[in-house]
Amino acid sequence: MDRVDVRLRSAPPVLLVLPLLLAACDDPSAREPGAPGTGSRGAAVAEAALFVDRAAAAGLDFVQFNGMSGQYYMAEVTGSGAALFDYDGDGDLDAFLVQGQMLEPGADVRRATFPPPAGVALADRLFRNDLDGGPPSSLRFTDVTAAAGFGARADGYGMGVTTGDYDNDGRTDLYVTNFGPNRLWRNRGDGTFEDVTAASGTGEDRWSVPAAFFDFDRDGWLDLYVGNYIAEDLEERTICRDFTGAQDYCGPGAFESHPDRLFRNRGDGTFEDVTERAGLAERRGAALGVVAADFDGDGWLDLYVANDSQPNFLWINRRDGTFEEAALLAGAAVNATGKAEASMGVDAADYDGDGDLDLFMTHLTGETNTLYANDGRGVFDDATTASGLGPPSRPYTSFGTAWIDYDNDGDPDLLIANGAVKRIEALARAGDPFPLHQPNQLFRNLGGGRFEEVTDRAGEVFALSEVSRGAAFGDVDDDGDLDVLLVSNSGPVRLLINRVGSRQPWIGLRLTGSSGRDMLGARVELLLRGRPPRVARVRTDGSFASASDPRVLFGLGGPDAPPAEAVSGVRVLWPDGSVEAFGAPPAGRYTTLLQGGGSPSPEGEAP
Repeated sequence: MDRVDVRLRSAPPVLLVLPLLLAACDDPSAREPGAPGTGSRGAAVAEAALFVDRAAAAGLDFVQFNGMSGQYYMAEVTGSGAALFDYDGDGDLDAFLVQGQMLEPGADVRRATFPPPAGVALADRLFRNDLDGGPPSSLRFTDVTAAAGFGARADGYGMGVTTGDYDNDGRTDLYVTNFGPNRLWRNRGDGTFEDVTAASGTGEDRWSVPAAFFDFDRDGWLDLYVGNYIAEDLEERTICRDFTGAQDYCGPGAFESHPDRLFRNRGDGTFEDVTERAGLAERRGAALGVVAADFDGDGWLDLYVANDSQPNFLWINRRDGTFEEAALLAGAAVNATGKAEASMGVDAADYDGDGDLDLFMTHLTGETNTLYANDGRGVFDDATTASGLGPPSRPYTSFGTAWIDYDNDGDPDLLIANGAVKRIEALARAGDPFPLHQPNQLFRNLGGGRFEEVTDRAGEVFALSEVSRGAAFGDVDDDGDLDVLLVSNSGPVRLLINRVGSRQPWIGLRLTGSSGRDMLGARVELLLRGRPPRVARVRTDGSFASASDPRVLFGLGGPDAPPAEAVSGVRVLWPDGSVEAFGAPPAGRYTTLLQGGGSPSPEGEAP
């Protein structure tokens, strides 16, 4: 985040008033121009909008507080993230939202540039989804923060969150990253959580942003990666200025970077720090994003780490408890011109249908977002220019992102959350109180490695200009398509409900172990008669500072899509290396596949 953001595809109107306003339109939670960080591009929006914001109507009343006080602390413009996960085991996705604080110890929130709404507790918040099998139109969330055992005030300045069942009790737990002490929250199974950070040995006091649960040693227990950002000292201030000489937010190059952390799960509720033993202490980067996936096709989970303005890391699993950093030789450390970019969000999926996992990551204004195509052996080619994703992204600073097949045509599309980190001069000159806001973007996969931007028909919520950060993805209303929980810096949460994907046929899968744990890292192949299989991974990681639905969705729509009867079965490569085949699941519903419940695959075990 070193460059100065100076361009918008179209400049939003001047923002003069600070209160949050509710728009009287089809989007009941949309904020009208006049709130900090909000504007409208004035772009034409198609009548049949692809997404509609239902946050306010569904009871998600969260507003992110960034603690901005005129001191230009970097943390103010970095957070925050969110999680979509089923904490109470009722089958639908609940929401966890990470909150900011005043960064100066003891500072009164009334000193903030944008004070929080009256009566708002500055704490991370948990909202229970009360859909409970009802129709999508009945979607409603209830704030259960206090009842779940979360404090009225968070211990640190919230950044991100990841989810996973670390103790194999069938209940999903939370790990929250902070500017300040991180927290591991164990799900008790009775609707409450307990802070087990100290007892588990997963504490980290440095500025952490991304985290991911994954079983790197195949022992059946989820290990934990924690990505550390930079060492910003609130007492010994570093002052940075833009090209006009005005004070502005620094970039990561002004600070020291810390090594990331790898915690190995002992299987008894505790973890050991194996960062040095595993080889991860050899490199330092300003980590903002991570995905844990098998990139070289050997059946073992690797790590890809998106670093801000520094070369990215590709940690290849050596299968002996150690990792080798191979990003430069693999073509995934820097872009095609040899430049390290300001990587923030990242996600992995098979966008081109060749059976391996490709990478997409978001960057800073003046750069482009980057698409790396995998050759199947963990060697990547920068396909940004050929894909058409480059030029449309150059004016924006992008954070949360994911491969999301929004129309269920079988081809992964891309949603990108935008918002600057340094003052946009055009907005500042116009008197904008929060001159960082930008509109978000949606790109449709055309096949053949090409994409087209469809933001102008995505819906009114895409016409807003906000400072978007974390984005969590999942089927919130259980109708068979992917929705989006989107966090705005100093703004209200957005719940983007997908209005089109469920019109196409689909197959949904949840993959679990004998304990009921979601088997993060499993590779799923939907087998099709006469066609190559469709590939997906079970994961909660990716995006920016957020955790997503671990269930897998396969869309069967589109002009070239196979009919549902063409699905012949499912093949699963489990995280422990075993391979099983399952019969064809029914379309139009979610099916649970239990490890050990299938037949051994004719192809045997993975390496």
